[in-house]
Amino acid sequence: MTDIPKYEIIIWWSKEDNCYLAEVPELPGCMADGNTLKTVTENVEQIIREWIECAIEDGESIPKPLGRLKYA
Repeated sequence: MTDIPKYEIIIWWSKEDNCYLAEVPELPGCMADGNTLKTVTENVEQIIREWIECAIEDGESIPKPLGRLKYA
């Protein structure tokens, strides 16, 4: 898989973990970390690929990207 679907990714700095964390809200449990923005972005892209591959292997459906999620 070369192109990954364009999911919303939320990135923040974690003082507790001393690194950036990235979460993909549309893919439950899909998170990554990295010491730089570049690293966390590369890592989360890889984790999205792996999340999708695991879902396919398990016969699960792959959520379609909804774009920016709205929060209350």
